[in-house]
Amino acid sequence: MNKQQCVSLTEIIHISSSAMATRKAFFVILIALLISILVAVPTRAQSIGVCYGMLGNNLPQPTAVVNLYRSNGIGRMRLYDPNQTALRALRNSNIQLIMDVPRTELQSLASNPSAAANWVQANVVAFWPSVSFRYIAVGNELIPGDAAAQYVLPAMRNVQTALSSAGLQNQIKVSTAVDTGVLGQSFPPSNGAFSAAAQAYLAPILQFLRGNNAPLLVNVYPYFSYADNPSQISLAYALFTAGGVVVQDGQFGYQNLFDAQVDAVYAALEKAGAGSVVVVVSESGWPSAGGFAASVNNARTYNQNLIRHVGRGTPRRAGRAIEAYLFAMFNENQKSPGVEQNFGLFYPNGQPVYPISFSQGAIDEVDGLADVRSVY
Repeated sequence: MNKQQCVSLTEIIHISSSAMATRKAFFVILIALLISILVAVPTRAQSIGVCYGMLGNNLPQPTAVVNLYRSNGIGRMRLYDPNQTALRALRNSNIQLIMDVPRTELQSLASNPSAAANWVQANVVAFWPSVSFRYIAVGNELIPGDAAAQYVLPAMRNVQTALSSAGLQNQIKVSTAVDTGVLGQSFPPSNGAFSAAAQAYLAPILQFLRGNNAPLLVNVYPYFSYADNPSQISLAYALFTAGGVVVQDGQFGYQNLFDAQVDAVYAALEKAGAGSVVVVVSESGWPSAGGFAASVNNARTYNQNLIRHVGRGTPRRAGRAIEAYLFAMFNENQKSPGVEQNFGLFYPNGQPVYPISFSQGAIDEVDGLADVRSVY
């Protein structure tokens, strides 16, 4: 090989190396640009779900409902009974599901392990894994006063055994849903404690939840607390729009009632020796009509701010995203007249009751009583 050939080869290598460096730099810039776009684009509120109630005679078919969830980026659902049409519609949707055991079935599942096994086979195993079950809620708001409260824990145990037999105990958690009425004390939040009546049922249930690494499902409604006591609770505090700390509780400052209610439950859990149990907010919402302070503006303000707030956690659990489910997908005309018929985010025809974004990073402007930018 002569000198001329060596020079030419060296130049070729240099040119090739330069081209490779240029391409590498281009790809580095491209990747950085894509990352910046992904960061800038609002992400879906993965910790937010919506409850799918069916107490209406004019509601869309479940297939259309599932499509409405997906088109709005709603990744989680609560279903109040194992409706087979809805479960079929959920197949391969990637929507994560809380499914309730209805009150009418509790006694059977509590007293008969075979009945629980059959229930799990027919309503869970038959659809798994194409339906992404997340929790089984054994009863809703039965503790402490409902006569069926006695069946909750035995039914939970039998359902858990059935899930274990199917090899699903690590994928699907068993719990029950309570409301904040289980608290005998709730103010300030650090004083949160279960009432004696509720504690009688909850003490062994909390042991069950701890042993199975399952959450406690809690329905949290600042609306009802505000509506029942507007002279003591400000609307801004209930709607996440207070401009500063409203309640100072030791080291924790509260700017919204939702956080105060959730943290009162956490304080009660700690006093009951179950501080490791996580609270999942299985219902929360605000009515758009039918009663005191029930308006489209207030409903939109509350629900939009809740969506944007859940990623922050509460003062007592700062930085730990709250898994929460808005109530409800539709206005349901067969519920009790008044506010109960007006919690829906959508009308039965699929049109929104008010504009709302399910992306936690979305920036909305709300007209009327509240400022959606004040979310903490």
